Amino acid sequence: MRVRNDFMWATLVHIGTNMWFEENNRIRSEQKNIWKVPASAKLRFDRAVWDRYLLKLKQSGVNTLIIDVAEALQYKSYPELAAEGAWSREEWEQELSRLDNMGFEVVPKLNFSTTHDVWLGRYAYMVSTKEYYDVCKAVIDEVADIFKSRFIHIGMDEEGYELQKDYNYAVVRHNEQWWHDLRFLADCVEKNNARAVMWSDYAREHTDEFIKNCPKSIVQCVWYYGDTFGDYLPWESEIRVRLFKLFDREGFDMLPAGSIVYHEDNFELLCKYCRENISKQHLLGFLQTTWDSVEQEWEGALSKGCDTVKAARESFEGNAQS
Repeated sequence: MRVRNDFMWATLVHIGTNMWFEENNRIRSEQKNIWKVPASAKLRFDRAVWDRYLLKLKQSGVNTLIIDVAEALQYKSYPELAAEGAWSREEWEQELSRLDNMGFEVVPKLNFSTTHDVWLGRYAYMVSTKEYYDVCKAVIDEVADIFKSRFIHIGMDEEGYELQKDYNYAVVRHNEQWWHDLRFLADCVEKNNARAVMWSDYAREHTDEFIKNCPKSIVQCVWYYGDTFGDYLPWESEIRVRLFKLFDREGFDMLPAGSIVYHEDNFELLCKYCRENISKQHLLGFLQTTWDSVEQEWEGALSKGCDTVKAARESFEGNAQS
């Protein structure tokens, strides 16, 4: 039986990182962060950094790891999806056993948004076809069997042209096609006795449609990286923040996400706002994101992410007891 936490203090960890620009995309080749660079044929991962990072995560009160798998697994079903250096099933199972013993709940993430599916290789060019559905089902089944988690994060964020304008190949699903594919992916997860988790981006500008069509079984990961909260905000902030109260009222379970990317105090402010505005029934925990790979170059940022969880958890639990 894998570790399960009553309340998740989670961090998003990128072991797989090929979720942005194509490998041969030259427009962003001068950048460094994983969300600004082309995909890599080799796994971007440093074992020594990983081992130190795990200790820091544990010391900081993180109890849940949401891990981007993507190209980091040697899939038996579709071996061509693996990067050089990807872990075998046996290596993943050994690592998951170690994480169990350290007290971490582990949730796998496979992002199926067309803005973040470079890891699917040639199948990213077959969206919404039989071949596409076959590979999606197969990798979900395989990851579910290895991780044995109660959740699988399916991504589905930022699917729009503006965010793909520098890609060599852009795909955007609309209307019923988007809903069909979301339901298909969630169904694949549920057939493995798990719950799907998704980024809630689509609800920002399709709010009524989202409330009407999205199954309540899907956990909503509302992300907001700003430092202002409340009911009267600029549009780009308001369409994010209002989802917290709305989803609570409509009966969606949530795992709100914050980050140190833009504001170092974001995560603590997010936790405070959600404690005051989301019922305990629907608040499953919090997710901290750094958007940096597990490599020596980003070890400082990873450590800072741990520190922000520690501060936020201490403040959240201290206020809850007072």
